Amino acid sequence: MSAHGSSSQSLVVWHDVECGAYQADLALWVELAKATDDPVLDIGAGTGRVALTLAATGCRVVALDREPVLLDALAQRAADAGLAVECVVADAADYDIESTTFGLIIVPMQTIQLLDSEARAAFLACAHRALRAGGLLALAVADTIEAFEPDEVLLPDPDRLERDGWSYESQPLSARRIGDCVRLERLRQAVSPSGERLEELDEIDLADISPAHLRAEGERAGFVPQPSWRVPPTPEHVGSEVVMLRA
Repeated sequence: MSAHGSSSQSLVVWHDVECGAYQADLALWVELAKATDDPVLDIGAGTGRVALTLAATGCRVVALDREPVLLDALAQRAADAGLAVECVVADAADYDIESTTFGLIIVPMQTIQLLDSEARAAFLACAHRALRAGGLLALAVADTIEAFEPDEVLLPDPDRLERDGWSYESQPLSARRIGDCVRLERLRQAVSPSGERLEELDEIDLADISPAHLRAEGERAGFVPQPSWRVPPTPEHVGSEVVMLRA
């Protein structure tokens, strides 16, 4: 069935197209999880790129996302693989998992940059409550994203996925600085088995914050900054610095 059969199917497919194949950070999250008492809370877990990887190592994982349809897909994939992942539908800036405290909370793939300063403060307060004493919060912050327009640079290769006879392609088109954000624009194209082509534009805003700024926000929330870790760039993705904050 096409990803365009419903908005929920579309959300799952485009999440998989644009996020699912990224692997550069997985070894880091696995290493952190092995060095930390579980359970691990995965913020912005989506369809399970990181959560399923951690669960496959035997780690206890709780996956949090505000989109129920993404967590439904994650839960089905976990069941198909014989893995146990607890899924929680909640907003990163407003959650309280009363039954569990965590040794590690991870925020992969620049998810923290989807939040504005007020939402980040609320998230950090939630994370501090959810961590046990001495627990670790790890947040990926993108390296500087250079602004570009389609006619100024050689565009990055698109993300691609083949599924159920459909071909999906998501092409980055531009990055524009708007206030304290970087607005990323993508062209999404889907080609049906019969050759019908569907297109849509998608935009997301990433807060243009530095690791130092995020560490300062963490200190105000009661965290103690730790040495950062690095995720190297790939031909398709910028690198990131993983800010470490101890509760």
